[in-house]
Order: sequence, then C-alpha cells, then structure tokens
Amino acid sequence: METRANYVLIGSFTLAVIAAAFGFVLWFQSLHTTKLRSPLRIVFEGPAAGLRNGGSVNFNGIRVGEVISVKLDNPRRVVALAMVENNTPLRKDTLVGLEFQGLTGVAAISLKGGEEAAPPVPLAEDGIPVLTADPNALQDVTEAIRGTLQNINRVVADNQEAVKNSLHNLEVFTGALSRNAQKIDDVMAKVDGVMGKADSLMVGLNRLAGGKDGGELFLTVQSIRELAEDFDKRSGALMSDGRRTLGDISRAVNNLDRNPTRLLFGAGNSTSPAAASASTPTPPPAAPPRRQ
Repeated sequence: METRANYVLIGSFTLAVIAAAFGFVLWFQSLHTTKLRSPLRIVFEGPAAGLRNGGSVNFNGIRVGEVISVKLDNPRRVVALAMVENNTPLRKDTLVGLEFQGLTGVAAISLKGGEEAAPPVPLAEDGIPVLTADPNALQDVTEAIRGTLQNINRVVADNQEAVKNSLHNLEVFTGALSRNAQKIDDVMAKVDGVMGKADSLMVGLNRLAGGKDGGELFLTVQSIRELAEDFDKRSGALMSDGRRTLGDISRAVNNLDRNPTRLLFGAGNSTSPAAASASTPTPPPAAPPRRQ
C-alpha cells in the first residue's frame, strides 16, 4: 500500500512539472508576441466584403500582422482590430484598402505608402492608433470585382453555343467510352500481355549479355576469340612447314636441272657416258712398218 502511494505521488509530481513547463512556454511566447506586435484599429466607411478574423494585414505586399476582430460600429461603418508588428512604418497618410487573392479569396487589409516625415498614426481615446480606409479605394476594388464578373459573364454569353457544343461532344465521348469499356479492357489486357513479353525479352537479353560470369554472349565471344587465336597459331605453324617444304622442292628441282642422270642412276652412278669415255685412257697409236 505504501509503495502504491509513492508511485501516485511521483506521477502527480511529474505531471505537475510538465504542466508548469508547458504553461511557462505559453506565457513566454505570449509575452514575446505582445512585445513584438501592437494593436491597430482600422475603420471602413462602407462595406468590407470578405474581411474576417484571421485575415492578413499587408504593408506594401508584405504580411505584417493579422486581423483579430471585425465588427459593425453602425450600419455604414465596419471596424477591424488587427495586431501589427511594431517595426511597421505606419504614418498618418498611410493608405488603407482591401486586396483579394483571386475572385473568391479571403480579403486582406492593404497598407501602402506614407511619407517618412509625416506624423505618426493618431491615437484613439483608448490609446490604440486608428487608420481610416479610403472609400474610393474600396469602391475601386468592388468595381474591379464586379467588372471582372461581368466580363466572365459576357464571354460565356457570347460563346454559349460553343460551350454547349463542347459539353455535347464531351458527353458523346464519355458515352462512347462507356459503350466500349469492354473493348478498352481487352486492349489494355493485350497491352499488358505485350508488356509482359517485352519484360521477359529484356530479362532474357539481360541474362544473355550480363549475369554472374559475364553472360552467355560474353562466354560465346570469349570462345570464338580463343578459337581464332588457336587457329592463328596453327595456321602460322602450317605456313612455316609449307614454306620449308616448298624450299626443299625448289632445291630438288634445281639439282635435277643441273644433273638429270642423278634421278636415273642414283647418287653413285651419276657419271654420264661422256664423262665415262672421257675418264677411260686412250691407247697409243701403232708404229708404222719399216722399209727393207
């Protein structure tokens, strides 16, 4: 029982520490934000269409704050309260208006211009600076939106027949697709089959050209190269033997041309009859008879 009480005490203390740390972070962040931003009240003498809480406050196109509240001061007046960065160069002659992101986007408060030598923004009774929007600028924005919508309506009206034909063609096309859905599925199935065969072919080519030992194609080329090298060696030896044989034949023909009897009588009887008669000694001539 005592051990369980200790666990509960330790858990409660840990949760308290975490909550205190979380609260300190939130307090420090809110304090830091309060130091960086200050309130600004903006008065619209007319409608402020599209303006709502969380909208941006832009100075020369750069976001410097956000709207935190929008309310009606009277039937013709809208008052917006925003938090704006303290380093924003606001002046008494700063122009205030509305800007939109697209035709259906949320409106943002637009702050522009102001002379550096101009006095600061005047303060209200509660100490909050107040700027009044230019009604002409708001009217210009409204007129621009209205003109854009009118232009779109005019374009659609002028091309009503073309738009109708386009929609009809689209309907016909989708109907054709719906009627030929089975054929399209068959075509896609055939395409898948062809792609599968192509994948198999690529795998076979990869196995032929690549692989662990360089591939079958590499082994075939290597075998052909070894066969060519062996044939080159053997043909070299054969040509050398043929060259020696031709040399022997040439010498034999030359010897036969110089001594043809060698072929008939052999090397021992190679002496010709003329040579034999030449080698036999000639007898001396007979003496003449004496006279008596």
